[in-house]
Amino acid sequence: MSRTQDPIVAFHRLIPGIPAPERADRSGQGMLPTRAYRYCDAVTMAAGFGWHLFAPISFSLFWDGEELLWTTEGLDAWLPLGAAQFPHFRASFDSAAPEDVKGFSPPFLTALPEPGVVQMWTGYFARTAPGWSLLLRAPANLPRQPGYDAYEGIVETDRWFGPIFTNLRLTRTGVQLDITPDRPLLQVQPIPQVAYAEAVLNGAAVRDALEEWQEAEWDDYRASIVAPSLDPDPTPGRYAVEARKRRRGGVCPYAGLAKAAEAVAG
Repeated sequence: MSRTQDPIVAFHRLIPGIPAPERADRSGQGMLPTRAYRYCDAVTMAAGFGWHLFAPISFSLFWDGEELLWTTEGLDAWLPLGAAQFPHFRASFDSAAPEDVKGFSPPFLTALPEPGVVQMWTGYFARTAPGWSLLLRAPANLPRQPGYDAYEGIVETDRWFGPIFTNLRLTRTGVQLDITPDRPLLQVQPIPQVAYAEAVLNGAAVRDALEEWQEAEWDDYRASIVAPSLDPDPTPGRYAVEARKRRRGGVCPYAGLAKAAEAVAG
């Protein structure tokens, strides 16, 4: 990607001082086993694909099975959660917003109609290059924090400019859930829209391998499975080494993906 080319994604921070997005770490923030980090390219690629987003502040949730409560530093009590603004954000938003936008600041926390589900805004908006979307999901290959699951979502941020949020489904009742900015809450991954186009997803093939494989497939099988098994001095992580060499020699392909998406959709 050239230095003059627009970034594939631009994060817009609306709340000053909150943690910046971080490039996801191939080591899973040091939590992956050493053997996986050294030899398993599939695991480390997934761990390092995208960016981590964090909760903008520390806060706590409590769900008794019926009512949702929340609290944060500066509050003297637990408050019922309907829709809550980030502390002091509404005033700063209204002071910067055009007259017709004042009063429309996005909420920080919202209790959704589904039992035990909370929507949390990260404090960011995002815009992607044409033909690209963002997949929002729990951090890949990191241990889950007990007490909640994060829903996954795909947002077409090349045309929709809105809050980047996550929906958290609380899984425990009667237990205080503490969420802090010191661990990733979301992994944001760029995906070309052609990847989930109906023509692509409906075009998968299932082949009966033993009956249909030709010499090309058997040659690839020999290279990937048989040859390493017969090697008297096998090299650990052969796939990882070859994959990294291939990536080092590659070019950034995203400029042509929007046209490819249009061709598939058309």
